[in-house]
Amino acid sequence: MSLFSGLYVGTTALRVASDALNTTSHNLSNTDTKGYTRQQVSQSTRHYNVLSDASVSVAAKEIGMGVRYAETRQVRDFFLDQIYRRESGRSAFYEVNYEALVHVQDLLGESGDRNFAEAIEDYWVAIQDLAEDPSSAVTQGLFVSKAQTLIERATNVYKSLIDYQNNLNREVKKDVDKLNDFGKRLVELNKQIVKIEAGGVEHANDFRDERNYILDQMSELCNISYSENLDGYVSVQIEGVDFVKNTTFYEMLLDENDYGYYTPFWPHIIESSTDENGEKFYPPEEVAKGRVFNLEREISTAANTDVGRLKSLLLVRGDHPANCDELGDAEDYNRLIAPSVIMNVQAEFDQLISGIANDINQILKDAGYTDGTTNQDNALFVRINTEGMDPDEGWHIGNIAVNQKFLQQPALLNFVKGEDSVDYETTTKLKEAFENQKYHLNPNAGSRSAYKDYYRDLVNQVSNTGEVNRLLYEYQLDTQEEANFAREQVLGVSSDEELQFMIRFQNAYNVASRYITTLNNMLENMLNQFGA
Repeated sequence: MSLFSGLYVGTTALRVASDALNTTSHNLSNTDTKGYTRQQVSQSTRHYNVLSDASVSVAAKEIGMGVRYAETRQVRDFFLDQIYRRESGRSAFYEVNYEALVHVQDLLGESGDRNFAEAIEDYWVAIQDLAEDPSSAVTQGLFVSKAQTLIERATNVYKSLIDYQNNLNREVKKDVDKLNDFGKRLVELNKQIVKIEAGGVEHANDFRDERNYILDQMSELCNISYSENLDGYVSVQIEGVDFVKNTTFYEMLLDENDYGYYTPFWPHIIESSTDENGEKFYPPEEVAKGRVFNLEREISTAANTDVGRLKSLLLVRGDHPANCDELGDAEDYNRLIAPSVIMNVQAEFDQLISGIANDINQILKDAGYTDGTTNQDNALFVRINTEGMDPDEGWHIGNIAVNQKFLQQPALLNFVKGEDSVDYETTTKLKEAFENQKYHLNPNAGSRSAYKDYYRDLVNQVSNTGEVNRLLYEYQLDTQEEANFAREQVLGVSSDEELQFMIRFQNAYNVASRYITTLNNMLENMLNQFGA
């Protein structure tokens, strides 16, 4: 090998060592960058220069041409990515459930002068006092005024639950918008990555990092599956339906029901129609076919139906404000109401208030003090007409109020019969109505509750369910962290390891530099000695 060839070999070594140092510096500068994947240098020999290839020789005479920088590859494990993303989506699912139960528990345990637990307790005390002294104007007044407080605070709690439903509904829209933005960006990244890597020279590692980070975020929102073809295009499916396919993005749309609640659906798998103005729309029966999530499937880790924040939001929110009428049929309850944390509490809470109003009205009607529930001029609890209310609608929170006539003159309920005979019988029935344990919280509840204990049992039910979900969430969070730790061992940047690489490549650079300097000195001495 000539000295000039040796200089060429040294130059290649110098260049490769310099590029390797740049890669190591790039890793170190992105140690804390979200979504960054550690890059690894791959080196290989250049093609040999063949001087002769005689058939009688054992081997061809060749001269090495030095080293080349083969590629900078990302260090990732496909299976670890899959495991992490699945567990990340499952953690997000249970996080929504847990946070919803905590929030509902806060709403039920509200403090200050709006505390419903205090209102139901005060009303129970007022009924007991009335049973002891029915003819007292004080106890009669408290019986009516505490009923007013009970209804007002019950309405506040129920409205708070609806407000929380509306907040979750807005979160649904935000998440769907976010998914659509991710889908559009994935298409752009697919095009950029394929364009850069088409020549087989460069690797679009930074674009691949962004694409993988988007897949990480999407996996928290919903159950995704994905694959990369030989050209470098990534295709993504959500709940088994195409979302991104190479350079095509299928938008997820939202259907809005009569209550303003959104349901995501796929327009590309259903048929659309056109109205009289030529505007395209999707009939309800088609929207039902194209729904992204089947919310009636049993939630199960084995079936992977407990993955994704968006699905959990839809389940927790439900599709309308619920009432006690929906607790009657066990099958419908388990299918439509039980999966929703908020709807379940709304229906159970409404059952308490409507039950109290109807039972007390019936007792007073039987005693002859009012004309019953159908005559709003005489009933203690009356049904007010609200905007858009169905005339056949039952008694529910929001349309129940205390009769203004009795609020102004509580003495109209004097609880006196005949010749100044105090009516202990009726007031005792009012007390017994609060003590009668005949009310189930829901069709699945084994034990019964009395009105005086019903709210406490409801709060305990929410608290117990919240504790179970807390344990599920914490267990799942541990599983996700273990999966993330295993993945970070592969793709994460270790500053200690990168500093070792930096020392190694720095030494390689120094060696190549010394090698070139030595050859240069040899050439200079030869030229000086031969007088050239």
